Parts: sequence; structure tokens; C-alpha cells
Amino acid sequence: MNSQRTILVTGASRGIGNAICQRLLREGCRVIAIARSFAGEPAADQPLTQLRLDLHRLDELPAALNSVARGHPQLDAVVCNAGKGRFGALEQFSAAQIRELIDLNLTSQVLVARAFLPLLKTRRQGDLVFMGSEAALSGSRNGAVYSATKFALRGLAQSLREECAGAGVRVGIINPGMVQTGFFDQLDFRPDDSPDCHLRPTDVADAVWSMLSARSGAVIDEINLSPRKKVIHFGKPD
Repeated sequence: MNSQRTILVTGASRGIGNAICQRLLREGCRVIAIARSFAGEPAADQPLTQLRLDLHRLDELPAALNSVARGHPQLDAVVCNAGKGRFGALEQFSAAQIRELIDLNLTSQVLVARAFLPLLKTRRQGDLVFMGSEAALSGSRNGAVYSATKFALRGLAQSLREECAGAGVRVGIINPGMVQTGFFDQLDFRPDDSPDCHLRPTDVADAVWSMLSARSGAVIDEINLSPRKKVIHFGKPD
């Protein structure tokens, strides 16, 4: 597909989202980056637009996203990367914590897709890529709520894949294993530092570009991506 594309990325300020943005810029794409905050302004020569938008604020989100869609009619791909992790036994979660995780990891993703799919369908081309997780493939101890959101997101992607094919829109999901990012900063477990025990954000960005750059008549429905070995350390780092 033509690499001169306009692609929106949520959760774009750091980690995987930032790596995706940088990969897209290297490929010659115009990037619309959405995040709650950014560390700095983009370089003047970069075709990068930063939009500060809090996906937690569900009541305000539809109007804000519709405004973005109206302002960027050239948009032809959306990468739904925003999300967070919280882990523990179900009874350790408050009702507010359960809702917060579901709101960001699932409901906001549905609203992002709802806002931009009409534009993509009108253009009769485009891509919608969701960021899933290995937790979307198999539930695990202390991951009930997180896995529930990612299982649901995978179901959303599969359903939209069927709904959107006739309109020329491709839908896929990427399910990474443990990626060495700030995701684990507030958690009590983390992957081992050995290069073969964790993914890098650039690995996931490569997978996103594989989906986006596939021949227009071909769809990469799902990519399951994991480190060669799985070694997890528990407890806070020293």
C-alpha cells in the first residue's frame, strides 16, 4: 500500500505507542498522535500532530473524537494502542478500579472505532488495528479483569473484521507478550532483562507496520507476538 498515509495512534506518548509513531514517521506517514500528555513538542520537520485527549473521560470522548475525525478527513488508518494494566485477585479490586480498567481498555476502544469507522468506510479503504495482549488468548492468575478486557477487545476486532471487509476497511489485532516498557513500573512483576525474555516496543511497532503495509487485498487478522523465553520476576525492583 502507499506509505504516504495519515495514521492516528492512541496512547502515543511513550512505550509502544511512541515506537509505533516513530516507525510510521520513518515510513513516510503523517501521524496524528493522541495521548493525555506529551513530554515535548515534535520536531518542526516531522509530519506529526499531537492531540491531548484523555480517553478515560468517556462522557466527553465521543464529541472530542468526532471533532478529530472532522478535522482530519484524509485519515486512512487508526491504531488503538492506549491501555493500562492492573492485576490482582478479583476481590482486591474496588468497583471503581474495575470500571476504570474496563473504561480505558475496552469502552474507549469501542468509542474510538465508532468515531473513525464511518470516515474509513466513506474512503473505501483503511485500517483499524487494536492492541490486544497475550492475556486475550489465555486467562491467568490475578489477571481476571485485565484478561476480560482484552478477550472482549479481541472479540470486537473479530466482529468488525467481518462487518468492515465489504467497505474496504481491514481490521486486525496484535497480541504481544511482555514488552519491556514503563507498563510494569507500578506492578509487582516484570519480565527478565535478558533480550530473549521480553519484547521491545520496536518489535510491536514492526508488527503494526506489517499489518498496515500488507497488500490492500490481504488482511493480517491477528498477530501473536512473544519473547522466545518467558521469565518473570515478582516483587518491586530494587
